[in-house]
Amino acid sequence: MIIKTLADTLGTADHLKGDAFESRRILLARDGLGYSFHDTLIRAGSIQRLEYKNHIEANYCIEGEGEVEEVATGRTWSLRPGTMYVLDRHDAHVIRAGTDLRLLCVFTPALTGTETHDGGGSYDLPD
Repeated sequence: MIIKTLADTLGTADHLKGDAFESRRILLARDGLGYSFHDTLIRAGSIQRLEYKNHIEANYCIEGEGEVEEVATGRTWSLRPGTMYVLDRHDAHVIRAGTDLRLLCVFTPALTGTETHDGGGSYDLPD
């Protein structure tokens, strides 16, 4: 059994901060589960274009409001508590945070915790 708390992650190398986001990486590849689990904050007013070419990501909004746009179609969906979106086809997407957003995220394959977004908004696969 694995027991972790958000407090265990805050202030560690697994707590990544950027101008538009904070990623609190609670479960990572080293936990041996095949997926990783993140508690992510997206700052109000930020816009991020992302495309995870090597990962599937599921996101569940628990706080805030914003929207996600599917780049291929231009279609948008509102994000608010209780909304989930899944990037099941490595979808290029844009996140617009109207207020601070808090998302619970699952990545497969699992992230190692050292990844950073490349120029296209993607993560490389681990070596």
